[in-house]
Amino acid sequence: MPDRQRSILPIPDLVHTGMVTADATDPDTHFPAISPVRPPQGAPNVLVVLIDDTGFGASSAFGGPVQTPNFERVAAAGLKYTRFHTTALCSPTRAALLSGRNHHTVGMGGITEIATSAPGYSSLRPNSCAPLAETLKLNGYNTSQFGKCHEVPVWQASEIGPFDGWPSPGNGFEYFYGFIGGETNQWYPALYENTVPVEPWGTPEDGYHFMGDMTDKAIAWTRAQKSLAPDVPFFTYFAPGATHAPHHVPTEWADEYKGKFDQGWDEVRKETFARQLELGVIAPDSVLTERSPGIPAWDEMSDLIKPALARQMEVYAGFLAYADHHVGLLLDAYDELGILDDTLVYVIIGDNGASAEGSMHGTTNEGFTINHMNDLETEQYVADHIDDIGTPRSYNHYAVGWAHAMDTPYQWTKQVASHWGGTRNGTIVSWPNGGVEKGGIRNHFSHVIDVAPTVLEAAGIPEPSTVNGVTQRPYEGTPMNYTFGSDGEKAEERHTTQYFEMVGNRAIYHKGWTAVAKHKDPWLGSSHGLDEDVWELYNVEEDWTQSNDLAAQEPERLAHLKELFLIQAARYNVLPLDIRTAERFNPDLAGRPQLVVADTQKFYPGMKRLSENTTINIKNKSWTVTASIVPGESGAEGVIIAQGGAYGGWSFYGHAGKLAFAYNLLGIETAVIHSDLDVPEGEQELRAHFAYDGGGLGKGGTVTLYAGDQLLGEGRIEKTIPFQFSFDETVDVGADLASPVSPDYGATGNAFTGTLHWVRIDLGDDDHSHLIDDEHRLAVAMLKQ
Repeated sequence: MPDRQRSILPIPDLVHTGMVTADATDPDTHFPAISPVRPPQGAPNVLVVLIDDTGFGASSAFGGPVQTPNFERVAAAGLKYTRFHTTALCSPTRAALLSGRNHHTVGMGGITEIATSAPGYSSLRPNSCAPLAETLKLNGYNTSQFGKCHEVPVWQASEIGPFDGWPSPGNGFEYFYGFIGGETNQWYPALYENTVPVEPWGTPEDGYHFMGDMTDKAIAWTRAQKSLAPDVPFFTYFAPGATHAPHHVPTEWADEYKGKFDQGWDEVRKETFARQLELGVIAPDSVLTERSPGIPAWDEMSDLIKPALARQMEVYAGFLAYADHHVGLLLDAYDELGILDDTLVYVIIGDNGASAEGSMHGTTNEGFTINHMNDLETEQYVADHIDDIGTPRSYNHYAVGWAHAMDTPYQWTKQVASHWGGTRNGTIVSWPNGGVEKGGIRNHFSHVIDVAPTVLEAAGIPEPSTVNGVTQRPYEGTPMNYTFGSDGEKAEERHTTQYFEMVGNRAIYHKGWTAVAKHKDPWLGSSHGLDEDVWELYNVEEDWTQSNDLAAQEPERLAHLKELFLIQAARYNVLPLDIRTAERFNPDLAGRPQLVVADTQKFYPGMKRLSENTTINIKNKSWTVTASIVPGESGAEGVIIAQGGAYGGWSFYGHAGKLAFAYNLLGIETAVIHSDLDVPEGEQELRAHFAYDGGGLGKGGTVTLYAGDQLLGEGRIEKTIPFQFSFDETVDVGADLASPVSPDYGATGNAFTGTLHWVRIDLGDDDHSHLIDDEHRLAVAMLKQ
């Protein structure tokens, strides 16, 4: 029987056209057996591992200082790709990977938080670009995603959807377990199972860490899939939060690297470069590029902070090694099931270059940087909190110098799409039973958009012409299968042209040459127009690391490549280039929807895990929280409503029969106001009013606590958080989930013990949000990647 047609999806059901009898016992009664949709014979299982914020020079597989034996295990069974590229930023890389199209083609030219109505920047994938998982599912694959998803438009990022941009069901995954923001607390993650918010099985004290949790879920899903449908191949997308900040890891993993980074980032770059030459993952005549402008030398850092700086890198290294370990556990499970050799494995070590978003001396809490309050985190503060780095007591990120070192041997870092430091990520592919050479190296230019067409070619599935009745835009990537065999090393390169663009940083690769223009530094906002950018030119066939700018020597070639960039930009929805800041944060000007536009919002019991994008903004203004409750038998006890957590937020709750309000200032100090009087018995409305001092951002105010019209107590909050409470902790009604805002209660067992009818937040009339610096808005958003 010939295989089904697969160009129109879903595959149309065949109608029985044979004889129909009146009686099922009639000998002439015959119907063909039900034939479920299955992939073509020999289609492999597919595992795509995407590590987060890891530069080319981090993993030992590509000469880095962090030991990643399981990545090397995959490499021993397959191929290392030394010229594989991403988009320089998280959401765009992921959208490109999962669709097989360039990031602007699928609306992800920037991050979801700064989406506009322009097609290339809307954060909405067109239905003419069906994702890989959907195509595989409609061809009979089982599909699953674990870990990070940062592709959901911000106005859809709640449990009421719509779910078109969610992993399940919108992106074609039948099962999803993970988080939908740019990052999450690895000790207290904000989790979803499919589209339902769920809580971790335990706390850090219980041994919980998200990396282990997501791996356990992935292993359990795979075992069930192979138990129940052993002949059905699967597609699993395994995307840890590692190694994005916060760099959270069990202390013993960080301690494995004690003393190994005391020499500083400049020496680490030199050591890494030597190993890369020895491994052959860079050309033998490669040049180690100079330290990128604005990044301090290790010797410029003070002796006071150097031990903390070294510890930051120890923790980061432990985090990457911990991620590698868990990838190994997943591979072990595949091996035990006897499916590893029949699985096409991609390990992409970074969705972009390493992150230079942790400030020049690193941070114990990214909240300082988000909120423009770095003056609170002095070098002395960082030095004093060295033992907190990586633990549940921190929300840490390493210094810019370490990010640059992790991108060795290239210039620049994440966000900088113009240079290889932002876009070149070591990648490994194995498929023992699929003819992939073992232990080889491939130097062919490739890009993250190449993954989807590679998978389809491996599975023998054509690109669909229509999906759900919609004509499809062809894949824009180039299958990499031509490089797989033993003769693949000599194959002529097929991906010959590729544009790059991110927040004005842009480049074009064409047949061995790159023309590049860096518009902004990763730690700064846009400060000038595009016309003022300086273009550089590199012959990357002869100059592997973009170290020798030939713009002055070859102006005609540069002009041709600049023109080619514009042609590609027009073709793939990159135009108009958009370096605006404040305008893109204003939904009205940007042209994107928003959920909450009123000055009041009402919440009900059971609502939880509500992000700052889906709840009312109470910062830099007066506001009131009111709750209709009936105290429990022991009086007012437990959390009524809370936002944020131990690294910044507020909570309204009962404690020992009294009413309380806590305001946590980035984990440095928590102001707690307890009422002087007990909360009266019976049904009533409890209220906390915050009267903002005004006069700027992040100022203090007075809190007054009421039961009905009765004043129960009051107190002062001297300083508040101006921009964002947390990256991932949320508004929760009736409990404080994840890490606790207040020292009055723990991470668990803090639910309100009485009856809670509703909670309402009302804003005052003194909105000072217009005072927020426009450039800082962009920096805040970029940290979420």
